[in-house]
Order: sequence, then C-alpha cells, then structure tokens
Amino acid sequence: MVVENSKVQQTIICKLVQNHEDLHLSAICDNAIDAIRIIKNHKIDLILLDIEMPHINGFDLLKSLDKNIEIIIITANPNHALKAFDYGVTDYLLKPVKIDRFYKAVKKASINYGKVCEPVEEGEFLMVRSNMKNRKINIKEIKWVEALGDYIKIITENENLIVLSSMKSISDKLPSDRFLRIHRSYIVNLNKVEKFGCTSVEIDKHQLPMSRKQKPKLELLLEKVDI
Repeated sequence: MVVENSKVQQTIICKLVQNHEDLHLSAICDNAIDAIRIIKNHKIDLILLDIEMPHINGFDLLKSLDKNIEIIIITANPNHALKAFDYGVTDYLLKPVKIDRFYKAVKKASINYGKVCEPVEEGEFLMVRSNMKNRKINIKEIKWVEALGDYIKIITENENLIVLSSMKSISDKLPSDRFLRIHRSYIVNLNKVEKFGCTSVEIDKHQLPMSRKQKPKLELLLEKVDI
C-alpha cells in the first residue's frame, strides 16, 4: 500500500513499486483515514508511508496498527527519523527516493516479513515486533503483560519486551484458558500466579493490581488451569 497525499509523489512511488518484481500494489491512499479503513479489512504486508499529511498524519496511522505490517517511511523531512524508529519502522527514506536505496529498504522488509511468516507451533508461540526486530516468544514463558500508553510491556522469564500494541490486541492473541486480563493495565499468565487477594495478584514477588470483579473469574480459571 502507498499512503501519500501528493499526486506527483504517488506516481513516482507507485512506479517504483510496479517495477519491483517482488511487490504488488494493492492500494493507493492520499490520506491516513482511508488507509486505516483498508488495513482493517484487507491483508497488507507493506506500507510505503508519508508522515506529513493533513488531518491524520503518518504517526497517527502507526498508532492505530494492531497487525504485523512492514513500514517504510518515505518523507521529505529528515527530522522524524528518531521518532519513526521508535515505532519499529523497517526503514526511513528521504525524497527524492533513490532507486538503489528503495531496493535496499524493500529487501529489508522482505527479510522481516519472511521471519514473521515462518511456521510456528500453533498456540505455543507469539510473534511480536520489539526494538525494530520481529521476536518469537514462547507463550509459556510470559509472566504478565503491562500497559504502557501506546505500548505494552511483555514480562517473560528471561527478558522484558516493549511492543507497540494495544492490550486488547495482545489479549486476543493469547490463549484465553491460560491468560486473564485482571485489570485494564494487566494481563497475567495463570500458571505464574503464586498468590492473590481481593485486589491484587502476586507473580514472582511482584504485586499486580486486580479489579474486584475479576476475582471470581480468576478463581474459576485457576481451578481449571493445567499447571
């Protein structure tokens, strides 16, 4: 998908896409609002995205994403690079785009996409993008997930990962019989729960807040969980 509000730049970028044997142009948008709608309803693997657009800019689009999509920023402004890479974008190209630089960016995106699409054991692993890399996490090693504004923190037995995602999106990807959202900001692995009270859960000596209404559901699931 190409998301670019300048018709001239659209033409240039689309020609680069059409001349690349590994790319197929699925959609062209001149604004982020239409792009977000298309992304929700269609499978998009790569977005060639401008940052400075009217109404909703490129960063607003990135915040809305809850899918693993490769992003190549194409912009005339070099000042957004640091912020862009905080969102885990694949590459950052400046206009006018040089052909060899474009091909390098696409190659990088292809490698990343291939890693995401590697077959994994169903239900046992979770693919996330953290620190500009695609990561494969063993679900059994996740202790809990914590909300951090537009990001989430995944705490595992070996490391902590910061991921651009919503709590709802990550909750939908985790097995509902083994994970419970005990609070608007916390999802816990039921196998890791050591103690719990009316308003908190203890995992690895960490006290995590719990909504009172979630206690009965926690008790019920803990009875069924296969430890």
